[in-house]
Amino acid sequence: MAEIAPVSGVRLAAGAAGIRYRDRDDLVLMELAEGSTVAAVFTKNAFCAAPVVVARQHLAKIAPRYLLINSGNANAGTGENGLAASFETCRLLAAATGVAMNQVLPFSTGVIGEDLPTEPFARAIPGLLAGLDENNWEQAAQAIMTTDTVPKLASRRFEVDGRAVAVTGMCKGSGMIRPDMATMLAYVATDAVCDREILQQVLEAAVAPSFNSITVDGDTSTNDACVLVASGASGVDVSDAGSEAGRLFGQAVQEVCMELARAIVADGEGATKLVEIQVDEAASEEQARNVAYTVAHSPLVKTALFASDPNWGRILAAVGRAGVQDLDIDRVRIWLDDLCIVSRGGRDPGYTEEAGQAVMRQDAFRIRIALGRGEASARILTCDLSFDYVKINAEYRT
Repeated sequence: MAEIAPVSGVRLAAGAAGIRYRDRDDLVLMELAEGSTVAAVFTKNAFCAAPVVVARQHLAKIAPRYLLINSGNANAGTGENGLAASFETCRLLAAATGVAMNQVLPFSTGVIGEDLPTEPFARAIPGLLAGLDENNWEQAAQAIMTTDTVPKLASRRFEVDGRAVAVTGMCKGSGMIRPDMATMLAYVATDAVCDREILQQVLEAAVAPSFNSITVDGDTSTNDACVLVASGASGVDVSDAGSEAGRLFGQAVQEVCMELARAIVADGEGATKLVEIQVDEAASEEQARNVAYTVAHSPLVKTALFASDPNWGRILAAVGRAGVQDLDIDRVRIWLDDLCIVSRGGRDPGYTEEAGQAVMRQDAFRIRIALGRGEASARILTCDLSFDYVKINAEYRT
């Protein structure tokens, strides 16, 4: 793992609260320096989890000082009991730190439909406060994992007039991944100074090509959240988006988000292949994305990817049912990396099964589709569908 840069003004701690798991950390505390600005995006799932409701409410009222994240229990589909539990976890931390209750943002991930116990939070909070340290990013990333097999972290540094700025992020996500705002849970922090409105714009610009352009299985979680924190500790102001500092900041945040998003797909439950789907020559970006997601979500395509089977007819069929009106199939071309497999409505004359299989045996490759309809394009990342995906999700609650 590449070196993870600490972010001045942001301290983290992880501990074993025993919320669901035994003998592993499952609760994370992030402390934000006073004066920090915070931006966030949340799931668009109508059954959003209680912590999402509470975090949205709190963020709209006051600048947060703490983020409290638990794994093992999503506190989703829990009605009024779930809201009460989320509010109580905030109250417990506020009482222990002296901040206002709405200066705590709660986050949860794990099993849906089970009441969240608050006693473990009460027991664990004193230890978390004692363990806060700006170097605890890796421990925190491990503690928020559920079916993830590896912690996911990324860092970038840049300089403005000789002053260094750090951008570091962590996320969790492996299954139930087709985010409709961000990813399952992601936290990115910087020591730059940034106006909240600009910070929100930077976050949304970074989320679009990264977390909002990935899919493992087409499922949008009830708990998706992505948070961007600017502590201001470096003194470098990046609030002018048109300045060199603003440009470097936006680039660094986007690079961190892209790296984390790629890590989620690579760690997709049971995944053995990382596949980029690029759709070009569409009439609109929406059309391009619809085609890309139709291919990515096809169980037949995904199982062919797992088998390294160049069954190009499955890809062709997915493109054909993607809802493109009056599609001229003679203008559609499809490639595996640089190997053309489809042209003029059928198999390309130069294509061979051996060459197709050679591409699909790789751990990572690209499916490129040209629709011949315009100049718009879209790119998403996905993975294959393996035996292990079914096993992991069939046994998730056992």
